[in-house]
Amino acid sequence: MKHISKNDFIKNIAITLLILQVVFLSYGQSKDSTRIASPIIFSGTITATNNGISLLPNFSLNKPALLFDLSLAKGRISFDPMFRFAMEGKPWTFVFWGRYKLINKKNFSMGIGAHPSFVFRTITVASNGTSTEYLTSQRYLAWEASPTFYINKNINVGIYYLGSHGLTSDLTQYTTFITAKSTFSNINISDKLKLAISPQFYYLKQDEKDGIYVTGTVALSKTNSPFSISSIVSKSIQTEIAGKDLVWNIALNYYFKQ
Repeated sequence: MKHISKNDFIKNIAITLLILQVVFLSYGQSKDSTRIASPIIFSGTITATNNGISLLPNFSLNKPALLFDLSLAKGRISFDPMFRFAMEGKPWTFVFWGRYKLINKKNFSMGIGAHPSFVFRTITVASNGTSTEYLTSQRYLAWEASPTFYINKNINVGIYYLGSHGLTSDLTQYTTFITAKSTFSNINISDKLKLAISPQFYYLKQDEKDGIYVTGTVALSKTNSPFSISSIVSKSIQTEIAGKDLVWNIALNYYFKQ
C-alpha cells in the first residue's frame, strides 16, 4: 500500500492515459491506408447509485457513488476507462481497460483485454495526538476473456473470465473470477418502456479463499431516452471471502454516444 500526494496521483493517472492513448493511436495508424478507415466512436454511461458495490466484495465502497464508464473504440480495438468516486468526490477505483474483439461474428464473439487499476482507500494515521488522513492506492494488473453466444438479437449467453495480480505483497496476489451469464434485453413492458435482465452465477477465488455467488441486474429504459434505471442484487451462496452476504443497489444511468 502506497501513500500518494495529490500531485503524484494526478501525475500517475496522466502518464497512464498518455501511454494508452499512444498505443491506441499507433494501432489505428498501422492499418493499411488504402482501406476504408473505421470511425472512432466515443460513448459512455454516467451512473449515480445509492450503493457502490463490486462483484469482488473487498472492492465494494458500500456507500453512495458516482460512476463514469467511458469507451473510445475504433474497429475491433477499444480503450475503456472506468472512474468510480464516492459522492463526496473521493476516488474509489480507476480502471484503464484496453480491449480487442478477437472474434466478431453474427452468432458468436470473443473479446480479450487487460488493464492496470488503482483502488483507493483513506487511512487515518495518529502521531503525537494528531490524526491525519492519507489517500492510499492499491495497484493491480488484470486480464479478461469473454466468449458470448447470441441466440438472437435480444438474448445472449456466455462465460466471462477475469484474472488479476496485486502488484505489492500486502495485497491479494491472485484473483480468479469466472461467471456464467445471460442477458435478456428489449422485453416490452409497454409501447415505450423496455426491460433488460442479466442473471449471473459466478465463482470467485482470492489467494487461498473462494466463494460461489449469484447476482442479477435489471434495467428499465424508455424508447429514445438516454436515461435508465437499474438495480443490482448479489447474494453469496457459500464463501470464505469477507463481505456482506446480500448487497443491492439502485442507480440512475445516463448513456451517450458520438
